[in-house]
Amino acid sequence: MKIVILGAAESGVGAALLAQAKGHNVFVSDRGPIQKLYKDKLTTAGIRFEENAHTLEEILTADEVIKSPGIPEKTPVIQALREKGIPIISEIEFAGRYTRAKCICITGTNGKTTTTLLTYHLLKKAGLRVGLAGNVGFSLAEQVIEDQNDYYVVELSSFQLDDTSEFRPWIAVLLNITPDHLDRYDYSLEKYAQAKLSITRNMDSTGWFIYNADDEVTQREFAAAFCQTNLLPFSLHHRPDYQLAGYYTAVDCVCTNLEPAFPDAGQEVSVERSPLIGQHNRQNMLAAVLAARVAGVTPEKIERALASFQNADHRLQLVGEVNGARFINDSKATNVEAAWYALDGIPQPIIWIAGGTDKGNDYAALVPLAQQRVKALICLGVDNTKLHAAFDAVVPHVEETQSMETAVRRAAEMATEGDVVLLSPACASFDLFKNYEDRGRQFTAVVQQVMDEASND
Repeated sequence: MKIVILGAAESGVGAALLAQAKGHNVFVSDRGPIQKLYKDKLTTAGIRFEENAHTLEEILTADEVIKSPGIPEKTPVIQALREKGIPIISEIEFAGRYTRAKCICITGTNGKTTTTLLTYHLLKKAGLRVGLAGNVGFSLAEQVIEDQNDYYVVELSSFQLDDTSEFRPWIAVLLNITPDHLDRYDYSLEKYAQAKLSITRNMDSTGWFIYNADDEVTQREFAAAFCQTNLLPFSLHHRPDYQLAGYYTAVDCVCTNLEPAFPDAGQEVSVERSPLIGQHNRQNMLAAVLAARVAGVTPEKIERALASFQNADHRLQLVGEVNGARFINDSKATNVEAAWYALDGIPQPIIWIAGGTDKGNDYAALVPLAQQRVKALICLGVDNTKLHAAFDAVVPHVEETQSMETAVRRAAEMATEGDVVLLSPACASFDLFKNYEDRGRQFTAVVQQVMDEASND
């Protein structure tokens, strides 16, 4: 077949390499410039490509198109392909055709990356042959060329799921559904939820669906989804009215039961040694532990592996301590829900650094937590009007700056022993920073400077 790849980053180049390895005629097109790393890969493989343009005459000769998940449906090139009836699929769909490995696929609005990394870590430490792929930044398609793993743990966004039709996970994990990216779904939460739930579309009695029984949207929308697979709901609480596959029996202990119809068949796993903090991470841990148990990892191996897990940067990451106050980098919290999880998960007094490019945020859900836990708010953004309007009346001290160094140093001055300085912006980063990683790195660097100065005093 002639296969055209739209987008030449990680997923697109991986799909191109796999398509060529399987004998297809491949052409890659990117509307923008292609990074040198990926251009070199395509050139070395002898794959034709173009950058800074989409040549429709060439693209419309495709038998099938694999598109980057970042390309919206309304883009002219996609509309032209739809009009001609040329099939459009995702890299994940394409890679799934060529692997016999079992795929553990994780989606949800918040917590996907942490849960994916933790699940991979638990399987890897148990000695299983496992790959890490998807939205975490590694191409599933490129790994499938050699296909040397028995399992792949794959983080999937709704955008990646939108262009799948035959792909079948062995384990599907749905963490939660809250409003996000609704502009891609006609501003309909129901359509967004169904995009997430499409992860179960092709699952049968050989598969397992792990989902959050505490999530209201999942509960409401899942009732409309037809699913013929093994269901493993989990909850933070033991609910006698619900046949749960996983729940907490204590703050640091979970019960896992792969046969929830038999409540006495569960096995307990201690999560006491896990470095993860916050209520949402308790849910993420429970989902990852359940996935590992389905893959046959014993409670003892899970407990050992939890102790050595290191989460991705910028996700409730402890980056330092000054005079007994901890500094936590949660720069990845670019929406209200993610910031809510951070504030909810830290019981200590908080000096909160928030702000940035507002995405139409409604801060009402954060007000009760801010009133209970935040002793000071430092607004870090170009326009902090909405933050002032929401929190001036409930937080004892509010100030603002457009400098990360000033924000961190002011927080350090106000913090006392036992406090937490939390960077959890609830906003995008593009007013003052290149991206959320840049914002988090700057926070970490200034914290390190302050720590060095304190140790030299």
